[in-house]
Amino acid sequence: MSLRCALLYGGKSGEHEVSLQSAASVFRNIDRSRFEPTLIGIAKSGRWYLQPHSVHESGMEPDTALPLVEDPALTVDCRPGIGLFCKQEALQLDVVFPVLHGSLGEDGTVQGLLEVVELPYVGAGVLGSSVGMDKDLVKHLWRAHGIPTLDSLTASAVELDSEDKLQDFTALCTESFGPVLFVKPARTGSSVGITKTHVPSEVGPAIRNALKYDTKVLIEPSRPVREIEISVIGNGDPHAFPPGEVVPSHEFYDYDAKYLDPDGAKLVVPANLESSVMEKARAVAEAAYSAAACEGMARVDLFLLQDSQELVVNEINTIPGFTRISMFPRMCSAAGLAYPELISSLIDLALEREKVRASLRYER
Repeated sequence: MSLRCALLYGGKSGEHEVSLQSAASVFRNIDRSRFEPTLIGIAKSGRWYLQPHSVHESGMEPDTALPLVEDPALTVDCRPGIGLFCKQEALQLDVVFPVLHGSLGEDGTVQGLLEVVELPYVGAGVLGSSVGMDKDLVKHLWRAHGIPTLDSLTASAVELDSEDKLQDFTALCTESFGPVLFVKPARTGSSVGITKTHVPSEVGPAIRNALKYDTKVLIEPSRPVREIEISVIGNGDPHAFPPGEVVPSHEFYDYDAKYLDPDGAKLVVPANLESSVMEKARAVAEAAYSAAACEGMARVDLFLLQDSQELVVNEINTIPGFTRISMFPRMCSAAGLAYPELISSLIDLALEREKVRASLRYER
């Protein structure tokens, strides 16, 4: 019998549209001899909807994003300890594949909900998801494990609730790192809300912009780097694939370069690196993955500093892009793990983890 796999996509996130593209690729490539996909779309309002057959049909069209139909008659609700329901009937599901990016999908919230309704799911658990989403917190973990990462400064919206406080923090950032900075919301993905500054007067507005997307801002110095990305899969024993390299044509690899401009970046798979650097990058990626409590999958992004040739970890993405041009599946494919086999492997890892959880005791 085929396993019934729900693809959860959309989301109340600034990366909603990216999820529609990723989910379409997963839907088209999932092995239907093993899995029977069910589509559940999360609208921008946060409501969940079972998708009608028409969406399943349109999802098979090449190079298209999945539509998301918001039919009130097909609202999905969650019942703790029981499962997901639609029209008062339980959805018969064996596993869930969250193809969600960003807040309220990649940050541990959906993962916690799926654990409450006792459904196994693909990807990192609650802890790994929430840690990986917080660029500030995960840096602290990496530093504690001796894993190199760029210096940074952070502040919360509460700490910057007046113009004087904002000016003081801006001065601290420019004194520490100079005026050429990357100003980021601490907990978003796909470069949403990120600004590169060049002069001190740009830093304050960049911080205000970042705080539109999150309640914490992270500041890093700009360094001449090569951007190296590595796919990692596994539960307790992670495996890193040979790395790829992103060569942006924009000033940096921003949202437009990733998703809107077809010439926004050159994606080199595998990366043109010396074998010793490549193996070190894979080892660093595996260490970063484990330190961040990841399971299932992640894309680990590294910087190769051009002045010192040192490898440092930039960030980790626990639900990386799955579009047809995304680096995560491309790097796996280049190493011999084709897209359909990758999806199957990730679902198998989810089911393997569920067996371990099912063996645990919750009472004396």
